Amino acid sequence: MDLYHIWCELKAGESDLAFADNVARYLGSLKASGLIQGFRLTRRKLGLGPDGLGDFHIIVETNDLAQLDAAFRKVATRAGEVEVAHAAVYRAVENLRFALYRDFPDAERLR
Repeated sequence: MDLYHIWCELKAGESDLAFADNVARYLGSLKASGLIQGFRLTRRKLGLGPDGLGDFHIIVETNDLAQLDAAFRKVATRAGEVEVAHAAVYRAVENLRFALYRDFPDAERLR
């Protein structure tokens, strides 16, 4: 499993609950299309967390890089409902940070 991490802050005036709904709509549509395996939205608690990472943390789960690439290709079309859903999330955030992790040891690791 590959885990694509996104940390962000909400722009001033943006609703946290509307953001959560928009993330669920956007990533839920990618999951329903088989383009991702799952996702999770979390929020920093008690102000704890490393400097430079946002208040919100999104984790997108994919089987492999090929599935992640297929999801990126779909979003890159900037068309249809996926663009409407993506835009609703993207316009609400700032200070984005990204990372890509994998389960370890993964299936490719020789023992």
